[in-house]
Amino acid sequence: MFKKVRKAVIPAAGFGTRFLPATKAIPKEMLPIVDIPTIQYVIEEAVEAGIEEICIITNSYKQSIENHFDRSFELEEKLKTSNDLEHLEMIEKITDMVNVVSVRQKTPKGLGHAILCAKSFVGNEPFAVLLGDDIVVNPNGKGAIRQLIDIYDQTGCSVVGTRNVKDEDISKYGIVADIKPQDNGYNCVSEFVEKPALEDAASNLAILGRYVLTPGIFEKLETQPAGRGNEIQLTDAIDRLSHDEDVYSCPFEGNRYDVGDRKGFLQAQVEFALNRDDTRQAMEEIIEALGYTKTGAPQNEAPIELKIFKSKQK
Repeated sequence: MFKKVRKAVIPAAGFGTRFLPATKAIPKEMLPIVDIPTIQYVIEEAVEAGIEEICIITNSYKQSIENHFDRSFELEEKLKTSNDLEHLEMIEKITDMVNVVSVRQKTPKGLGHAILCAKSFVGNEPFAVLLGDDIVVNPNGKGAIRQLIDIYDQTGCSVVGTRNVKDEDISKYGIVADIKPQDNGYNCVSEFVEKPALEDAASNLAILGRYVLTPGIFEKLETQPAGRGNEIQLTDAIDRLSHDEDVYSCPFEGNRYDVGDRKGFLQAQVEFALNRDDTRQAMEEIIEALGYTKTGAPQNEAPIELKIFKSKQK
């Protein structure tokens, strides 16, 4: 029996420069998808997977993340006084969701360094990593991190969440360079490359925002030299870890939204609104007012990337 994955680390110390000027004062992880902060969706995924404790890696200007998951006595008292029990229950649920602590990454030295900041929190246990600007929704099945944990539970090894990406996106991600099917039905990876150029990439299989790692990763991170961007890269440390112990790939199921990117953020706004009972009609009215109407036409016939809308205008 392998140790249970009880803890998760969420790196959220980046400056969010792709969303300036909004992120000058507001953490990108707190930008809402409709009315729920991005990072709350990520934490809910972790909680649904059985995670009991979460460490958010932040920096000095991201106190609002910590505040969101803490008690707000004045707000709670105001809601009680006004008998707004619906909203009171909502914010109490957020506070009671899971035990959340935060650790500051004092110097921006990359994702690998951010994970290393959580070493004391993790201790000698396996742990999950969920990137704070990646939302994955799998309405008809298990969440992405739960799918990775299931493979860890069978193997006791590190697991990375993977998907195939387009050629033009290869240089944005850590890429799986060598994969070997195993008798247990899973795929073992023995080589990873951080953000290779297209011509240097061995595959289109990328690591996308979800990991389960054994504590052996910390030894690698502590001795990991700076890599691409002069930062300590988590992919480089996982590559070294794969030389000492098995690391598996999990091509997780679900709809993934890179909400750290403008296009992904806008896509999430539209699709999440269309999938909520309380916002669907409003979003449909907005889209129709812009000249689009419902249709069963294939997506590639639409002038915008919406699954159920096609322009009236020819």
